[in-house]
Amino acid sequence: MGGGQLMATPDLERLGQRDSWAGVRAVVAGFGPGGFAAADNLLHLGADVLALDEDPGDTERTERAELLEVLGARVRLGAGSTDVLPDDVDVLVVQGDPTAPTPLVTAARERGVPVWGEVDLAWRLRAPGSTTPWLCVTGVTGTAQTVRLLDAMLRAAGLRSLAVGEGGLPVVEAVMDPETYDVLAVGLTPAQLRGAGGLQADSAAVLGVPDPLEEPLGAVDRLAMGRIYDQVRVACVYAVADPGTEELVLEADVREGARAIGVTLGMPGVGMLGLVEDLVADRAFIEERATSAAELCTLADLPVEDPPAEPETVRNVLAAAALARAAGVPRAAVRDGVRAAQID
Repeated sequence: MGGGQLMATPDLERLGQRDSWAGVRAVVAGFGPGGFAAADNLLHLGADVLALDEDPGDTERTERAELLEVLGARVRLGAGSTDVLPDDVDVLVVQGDPTAPTPLVTAARERGVPVWGEVDLAWRLRAPGSTTPWLCVTGVTGTAQTVRLLDAMLRAAGLRSLAVGEGGLPVVEAVMDPETYDVLAVGLTPAQLRGAGGLQADSAAVLGVPDPLEEPLGAVDRLAMGRIYDQVRVACVYAVADPGTEELVLEADVREGARAIGVTLGMPGVGMLGLVEDLVADRAFIEERATSAAELCTLADLPVEDPPAEPETVRNVLAAAALARAAGVPRAAVRDGVRAAQID
């Protein structure tokens, strides 16, 4: 991104999916699926892209690097590629955690260069006026499986749904798809949530939080996971067995009217989904929830090879069902989605 004529700094905050990004000098760090999608779509929008990755031996990454070069990016691949941030750069997009103190991120912060995560970029690139709800999931385990279950339930209800992030396509690729979707089922890691920018989920679930005493980044990851509930409009789904998830709901700044919905492997209380013997039962989204529960499906409906299903799988079904019900999915579609889901 060498010298030459001095260029005006682009107003990145005003740029979106329908704008020309010509003149924007972007550095994209990481050739994983998310980083590749970010670089590919920035090129499509007209940006000048330099793509960097340290990994010299991954065949898939090498192939992605070759394709990016064909598409018009400049590419640096191998050890030392991410040691130095070029002089002329308008934005740094980081696959993974954009808050990690890497040489690129540190240099960008020192120079006042914006640093975006792939989720932040995707949120900025939504179609103008988009009202497509994002139903978001995070957790220590089970995120990808829950996203696939949720997507299956949404599709069973006749909605044009797409599994995105953990368990699906890269988030940037999804929002740039010319096909419009009724809803996105979005799985996010704590690292992605640390760079989630203006993300506002319609509903969100945290499946479990890390123990800060056992995991070095436990406290940091917990804070990042809590970000998924910020400005939620409809429902914050939490795991009753992990009190830390409910604490995140209580700490969150949600929109007026948003509900806290618990999921439990035991008998559900009012405002929860849980088990009544072998039935997955809803006491959150029915009018008679104060006195009764409604069957959504049975444990026998779960597509597992060796019944009974693992407790984690049942929890994931409950969380996906809670998000689906919050999105208006009928009970029968929850059952049909569970039966159709690929969850192994």
